[in-house]
Amino acid sequence: MRALRPSTVAAIAAVAAVTAVAGCAAKNDGKAGGGKGTIEVTATDSSCELSAKEFPAGHVRFAVQNKGSKVTEVYVYAPGDRIVTERENIGPGTSTEITAEIKAGSYEIACKPGMKGDGIRQKVTASGKATTAKRDPKLDAAVAAYRKYAQEQADQTIPKAQKFADAVKAGDLDEAKKTYAVSRVGWERTEPVAESFGDIDPKVDVREDGLEKGQKWTGWHKLEKSLWEEKKISGDDKKLADQLMTDLKDWQKRVGKAEITPTSMANGAKELLDEVATGKVTGEEERYSHTDLVDFQANVEGAEKTYQLLKPVAAKNDPALAKELDKQFKAIDARLEAHRDDKAADGFVSYDTVDKGERKELSDGVNALAEPLSKLAAAVAAAK
Repeated sequence: MRALRPSTVAAIAAVAAVTAVAGCAAKNDGKAGGGKGTIEVTATDSSCELSAKEFPAGHVRFAVQNKGSKVTEVYVYAPGDRIVTERENIGPGTSTEITAEIKAGSYEIACKPGMKGDGIRQKVTASGKATTAKRDPKLDAAVAAYRKYAQEQADQTIPKAQKFADAVKAGDLDEAKKTYAVSRVGWERTEPVAESFGDIDPKVDVREDGLEKGQKWTGWHKLEKSLWEEKKISGDDKKLADQLMTDLKDWQKRVGKAEITPTSMANGAKELLDEVATGKVTGEEERYSHTDLVDFQANVEGAEKTYQLLKPVAAKNDPALAKELDKQFKAIDARLEAHRDDKAADGFVSYDTVDKGERKELSDGVNALAEPLSKLAAAVAAAK
């Protein structure tokens, strides 16, 4: 679902300049574990260079500089392309910092110029016997609470998605349209967890222009196009509805096995804001149904839930950051409230009725929240 239209990629460069964290290219001091050092990642249009390819396990800080001409993103992959952490929308000439909790083992770091494909990869090793970094017991409680939340969202999605799938299979166009957006809410709230598995997201949430070579288009957005653009339900669509449920039930079963840490939670919250910036504000995500505001709210709700779980520790380590996040979450909630429609099945106005000025206000709100949210992982990593 990450492949973007050229116009969107160009716009992201400006957004990334606003949200980038300045001054994050400190030299590696050989103490990357425990949050004390930095691994430099220098991305260009044709390379992905690292200041070190082996570092101690624990809290690792990656300082990313994009010296290329394209918007890029950086991923840390465990074996099987399981996503440990990621950062999208790094504009040309900008920098950002990623703090992640890395267990001992082998990984790959990928830079993706143009935010497409498998990326330019480097093999790295996190050394040491420790399997987890030391942390505040309150963070263990936050992880447990978030794991429960993610499972609840998956469990609640299945019956809602089943209503949507049943409507498609019955050939009921109106009912399918009515149940489409609400079937996606739980997924959108916890999308980083689903994406961490690597293989589920491309099956259920990919857009047509995000397909890899030879990939069959399946999932919500293929059905969305049939319902709103083609205005009919085919026999293949009915089969796809069954496939969607199979894939979502697979996600539901695997949520409990997801690798979740305080920093992955914090980085996931930032990823949800990136999703809003690149897909919902632009109208790219729900280009046929124009139900983008439903996804928008779900992404924000998921990010805010994560922040609230981490807040007891984050506020202790960085009171000013917590104060700013409280302010910006309140502000973005108010901006969304202005576009509610109680008569609509999904609770919001159609996004194609939101004019350019209103979209800019939403975008500004997202940018204002994304910048402090990018610092949340570092705040919780500082806990001892």
